[in-house]
Amino acid sequence: MAQHSATILWERGDQDFLGQRYSRRHRIAFDGGAEIAGSSSPHVVPLPWSDPAAIDPEEAFVASLSSCHMLWFLSLAARRGFCVDRYRDAAFGLMDKNAEGRLAMTLVTLRPEARFSGALLPTQEQIAELHHQAHLSCFIANSVRTELRCEPVFVAGEKN
Repeated sequence: MAQHSATILWERGDQDFLGQRYSRRHRIAFDGGAEIAGSSSPHVVPLPWSDPAAIDPEEAFVASLSSCHMLWFLSLAARRGFCVDRYRDAAFGLMDKNAEGRLAMTLVTLRPEARFSGALLPTQEQIAELHHQAHLSCFIANSVRTELRCEPVFVAGEKN
């Protein structure tokens, strides 16, 4: 069993907390040492109380699913002898009311595009199978109820 942690730090300073006129910007520190700025989404809490340049929880959720999927895809491709040169995913998520009528991230769509090189290039069917196996293996996807779609972009590689 592995443990993972993040430390969230927000401080009020002299802001009007009870009047709800306070910044939602905060710091997120990860157990490996990385730190990022966090905030509520401007779609949830209006400016200037949100910081659109900071990462909001909804973006982090989408990024977490995308990153986990990518890491599994790369691992599986390497094991099968396919050399991935570049991987890009233009992932997005949709917040809407769920079956219980509560706001939730109800859909995340991954749109990965992988470029390959070398003597062994995968077919479109093999790429689809790699994405399917990556989805089944992804710890984050296995942890959520959100519908998660993967719509890979097929890009033919070039042999060296």
